[in-house]
Amino acid sequence: MNIKPSAAIRKNYNEISELCKRSGEPVFLTKNGEGDLVVMDIETFARRESMLRLRENLIAAEEARLNCKSGLSR
Repeated sequence: MNIKPSAAIRKNYNEISELCKRSGEPVFLTKNGEGDLVVMDIETFARRESMLRLRENLIAAEEARLNCKSGLSR
């Protein structure tokens, strides 16, 4: 887990950008010692969003199957 103070984004944007791209993980930014923001590489964000949509669709399909909705094979 990467945690940086919020001032780091202003002072070290390129470093944080490279860290996000290299690690494929988000960087958590703190303000006054408390969690404030999460920054991540755009490709990592797109993959996570795609995975979340897929999971939502799978859950909806499974719920429909369990409730015997028509149009689905058993």
